Amino acid sequence: MKSKVNEIQVSYKEKLEFSLSIKCSADANEIIFNHWDKDTIGLYESFKIMLLNNSNKVKGIYQLSSGGITGTLVDIRILFAIALKTLSPCIILVHNHPSGKLKPSEVDKQLTEKIVKASKFLDIAVLDHLIITPSGEYFSFADNGIL
Repeated sequence: MKSKVNEIQVSYKEKLEFSLSIKCSADANEIIFNHWDKDTIGLYESFKIMLLNNSNKVKGIYQLSSGGITGTLVDIRILFAIALKTLSPCIILVHNHPSGKLKPSEVDKQLTEKIVKASKFLDIAVLDHLIITPSGEYFSFADNGIL
């Protein structure tokens, strides 16, 4: 008897004719803040990844999770599945703090460290991790020497 298995096909389509370029954390914050739902940024935490090409041009933004008032779960397997599926050699991690506090928690730092370690095995550069607030302020792990 011949065994059968499912065939898996991976695809990604770029729809925009031009992409925005990231030169610094302020550029990333402006793009992600403008992309964030202003009706929910102050209600609950969400975690997104900004996917970039080798020239630091934005390929897209993917919302990885939405959570509660003080946290959200991040499955790094899904995070890297998205980065790999889109052939993105660089990513920027972003999550919001509905409270408006810019200081990263120990959990934020541990998660970032875990993602950075995993990224090295896949040759995907984690350029930054931003914490954004409802007012538009942000904290950059890279700018503050944490990344």
